[in-house]
Amino acid sequence: MISPESPGTDDPTCSAKGCRDTAVWVLAWNNPKLHTPERRKTWLACEEHREHLSQFLGVRGFLKDVVKLDEWVQPEGSERT
Repeated sequence: MISPESPGTDDPTCSAKGCRDTAVWVLAWNNPKLHTPERRKTWLACEEHREHLSQFLGVRGFLKDVVKLDEWVQPEGSERT
């Protein structure tokens, strides 16, 4: 399971700028110009920001998967950014 918690917090928080809501989604992505094809970086999203963050990554061709946080299994070599 991903360990998205920041030090000193109880719940993982959304990666959207300025948002402190509890994350419920994992957006797995990869920049093919920088990362090997199997590498996955992750952003976390609350319900409100899932679509916006997905679109941001999707138009760039980076988005690989969107999974509920409680169902996410972190692939080896992945990291939260």
